[in-house]
Amino acid sequence: MRFTLPATLVAATLVLGSASAAAQQQPKRQHERVRSHISLHVSSHHLVDNRAVTLRGRVRPRGPHRVKVVVRGPHGATVGTTSGRNGSFSLRWRPTGVGSYRVRAYGVHDKGIEASVSAARRVTAYRAAAASYYGPGLYGGALACGGTLQPGTLGVAHKTLPCGSKVRLRYRGRSLTVRVVDRGPYVGGRDFDLTAATKARLRFPDTGVLLSSR
Repeated sequence: MRFTLPATLVAATLVLGSASAAAQQQPKRQHERVRSHISLHVSSHHLVDNRAVTLRGRVRPRGPHRVKVVVRGPHGATVGTTSGRNGSFSLRWRPTGVGSYRVRAYGVHDKGIEASVSAARRVTAYRAAAASYYGPGLYGGALACGGTLQPGTLGVAHKTLPCGSKVRLRYRGRSLTVRVVDRGPYVGGRDFDLTAATKARLRFPDTGVLLSSR
């Protein structure tokens, strides 16, 4: 005696068979890395007398991950470390010369985590420099680097730095970046002559010592 399978059972069997075959034909997905994030903070943006700066940050997700810190500037460097179990890291860097630096931290990718990069942090290493100022009585006169000296001219005079060189100056918590616009000073023992406008921005006295990035 012949037995006939119900039509619904036959249809279900065909559907399951087709799904199984399709699943076997699909390639397996490759392992996907977890997206990561890295932060960076500096203990100070202003360094004097070749002092070191502490660079701290955190990698997410947490865990031990390789970290690379790249310092770009006149005396750049690359330093590496590994984050702790909570994702935090800390290291110290000491500039070998004055100047302005940009610092970034990179989370190095591994088998389970993508690479990441932090926001850039700015650090300036200064030296002490003796300075005076000039301007009144000389307005309208020619500047050695071109143009004429005016009451609103921002800049400094220096004996040897190339015209147009940027110099970051700091005095009692106030900072200003200006260019070399003239030659001088011609008084012994002084590094810079500030224009009157530069002097006013920094609230610098007639003569004294300030911090310079050059």
